Amino acid sequence: MPHAGARVAPRSGTLVRARGLKMTHASDIEERGPEVSMTEPAIDRLKNLIDNAGDPPVSGIRLQITKRNAHGFEHLLSMVDEGREPEEDYELDFDGLSVFVEGANAEYLDGIAVHWEYKGEGVNGFEFDNPNPSWRDPLAMQIQHLFDTSINPGIAAHGGFVDLLGVEGKVAYIQLGGGCQGCGLADVTLKQGIEVAIKEAVPEIESGPYATYHASGANP
Repeated sequence: MPHAGARVAPRSGTLVRARGLKMTHASDIEERGPEVSMTEPAIDRLKNLIDNAGDPPVSGIRLQITKRNAHGFEHLLSMVDEGREPEEDYELDFDGLSVFVEGANAEYLDGIAVHWEYKGEGVNGFEFDNPNPSWRDPLAMQIQHLFDTSINPGIAAHGGFVDLLGVEGKVAYIQLGGGCQGCGLADVTLKQGIEVAIKEAVPEIESGPYATYHASGANP
């Protein structure tokens, strides 16, 4: 059930709030667990989708962030098969509906509200109201701005894109996809294009960027 999330005004319907407990261990801000709200129509819709999913049995729904830019996030709701619950996620209960909140992005999913309304047959009616900034790290914000305004528009002509996965200390981690994925010139694009641009725009970055490919997740 992929859906490109957008910042939207709260819609009609009672919000049901839940705070999660991590399935394995908690750390820092997430010790209290992320708080997520869902309208009753959203809960009912997700329960209905699970009831009609067939085999294998579904244990719940996973809430993730799949992409972000300076303007916000793209979110994903997907079914979780029984026995394949992500161990690093937070499990929330909404009136019997298990929702697994992506552990890696719990900080950026805290406070989100999920809405659903019928918009026509075959139309995805889910909307997300996420109050968080795209990044809290100032270096990450600078790199994201560079990607949005310069690098991605430049490589889009070749069907490629680059996503920022995060910044740890003074090291940047990115993901190449589209036309860049598996391309023989991907290393050249990374070393001579993206790496140079990042270090010129954000000289505080001392190492990297270290890249993965969208499909395999393997290091180049």
